[in-house]
Amino acid sequence: MAGVVALGQGVHRIPTAGDFINSFAFVEEDGSVTLVDAGTRFANKRIVAGLAQIGKHPRDVQRLVLTHAHLDHAGSAAKVVEQSQARGVTVHVDDAQYVRRGSPPATGSRMMTVLNRLPGTGWTPCPVAATVQDGDVLDVAGGMSVHHTPGHTPGHISLIHQESGVLITGDSIFNMNARMTWPVKVFCTDFPLTKRTAAVLGDLDYRVAAFTHGPQIDTAARETVRGFLRREGVVR
Repeated sequence: MAGVVALGQGVHRIPTAGDFINSFAFVEEDGSVTLVDAGTRFANKRIVAGLAQIGKHPRDVQRLVLTHAHLDHAGSAAKVVEQSQARGVTVHVDDAQYVRRGSPPATGSRMMTVLNRLPGTGWTPCPVAATVQDGDVLDVAGGMSVHHTPGHTPGHISLIHQESGVLITGDSIFNMNARMTWPVKVFCTDFPLTKRTAAVLGDLDYRVAAFTHGPQIDTAARETVRGFLRREGVVR
């Protein structure tokens, strides 16, 4: 598997499918770990291996935060919870029901509606330990602010780790093949809303832009993200 990438002091990107799908580990002062996103149903072994690379074990994980309820983010959530000290996941209140039932919210695409009903397209239902809303600050490694960026799903969130200045975009923006793009339209519950709410990412302060899909940007990150948003007509 691709090696773990350090994004800041105690902040790590764990590739679970090359750079195409990432989870993130935040190491607390007491040595415990908060994970953000759990990849697909096949990601658990890579998450465990990634934790081992930073000297950690699944039992060190005390919290699992999901940016939203989709298969490539919640796929291994139940397994991570089972192996860890977490009682369930932390997720935005508007996506909690989907995590609990193990299937994503409906989209406007008829094709996706049909596909989401097929066996194997969901994930193992997972308990929810806590819900969050816009503006909340999680007690994660010195503080992590929650920014509600709906559209990809109703409860999609982006996160900023305050001490390291790392932004986790979730699926608001992809950075595939060194090129920022929007998430695939058919997977979004409201694609125009996805684009509008991403504007908040141009106003926040951060040092590193970390993407669930794609490698991080750690040079002029905010300016680069803002440039993309400007070209797309989302911000001026």
